[in-house]
Amino acid sequence: MADAKVIPFDDDRSRSGAGRRRGVLPGGGRVQVPASAGPAPVSALPGGQVPVGAAEAAPGADRPAPGSSWDRRVAGGLAFLRRRLTGDYEVDEFGYDEELTDQVLMSVLRPLADKYFRVEVKGIENIPSDGGALIVANHSGTLPLDGLMLQVAVHDNHPAERHLRLLAADLVFMLPVVNELARKAGHTLACSEDAERLLQAGEVVGVMPEGFKGIGKPFGERYKLQRFGRGGFVSTALRAGVPIVPCSIVGAEEIYPMIGNSKTLARILGIPYFPITPTFPWLGPLGALPLPTKWTIQFGEPIPTDGYPPEAAEDPMLMFNLTDQVREQIQHTLYKLLVQRRSVFF
Repeated sequence: MADAKVIPFDDDRSRSGAGRRRGVLPGGGRVQVPASAGPAPVSALPGGQVPVGAAEAAPGADRPAPGSSWDRRVAGGLAFLRRRLTGDYEVDEFGYDEELTDQVLMSVLRPLADKYFRVEVKGIENIPSDGGALIVANHSGTLPLDGLMLQVAVHDNHPAERHLRLLAADLVFMLPVVNELARKAGHTLACSEDAERLLQAGEVVGVMPEGFKGIGKPFGERYKLQRFGRGGFVSTALRAGVPIVPCSIVGAEEIYPMIGNSKTLARILGIPYFPITPTFPWLGPLGALPLPTKWTIQFGEPIPTDGYPPEAAEDPMLMFNLTDQVREQIQHTLYKLLVQRRSVFF
């Protein structure tokens, strides 16, 4: 694999590669699946008599038959497969497939978030119910599971079931299979052009400014935020006039305790780092199983940007101050959550 090139978030250049795709698939309509109707209620005969054969059904006659919910699920599943096979579904210009994300990808990730990591979400009300917003979070865990859990947390806990559009490094879009799944799930390249277009379209966008410096840091530096770059995410939020929502994630640092880094293997494979943990690579594929830590995701008070003039996006001192404000808020919340938690696993 060629050496991975990370496009910095504050790079204003237009994305010209890394698998960009536009357009809508043929037949944008959605198939409506009729719900199965339950049996009609049984009316009693004059004198309080019940028709022969209906005595047992009468008490529950106003409720759907026990198998009807499964019938609806099967019918819905068949309709979903038919739409996938015939191409009768929609994707946006970035390749985002909302139906596939909701019905398949979220269904796969949800048990991991709810049962395995037992993610606790706080401050979800700080994400607006409509309009654009930029969520800025810390990044950790050796593998980017924190981004996926953040996506589930926003969708499943927000009253409006908002979808989080994550910004990712171009390495994600160079990997087979991962590239296609990332596009389908709504992820796009971490460049200012795409981020601004999504925000102006009223989307909730997520960015983790630490990048590989955060996700690949040694276990001894856990929960110590790395550099946030040159403030590119602040500039984008200012141009779009959307609030910045700081987000702190506790629990991801311990899923793969990184005690070493084989730089030689990383260079050969063309990846930023090759992690060595207490279980990987010693236990082979089994060592890739994350530890079942207890997670907390907290969304902080939003920082408004709509009160600044248009030229504020070009003010380096303002960008530095806002970047530092976001970083300090995330770091302070991380320390507070660490003090409050009882155990890494409970």
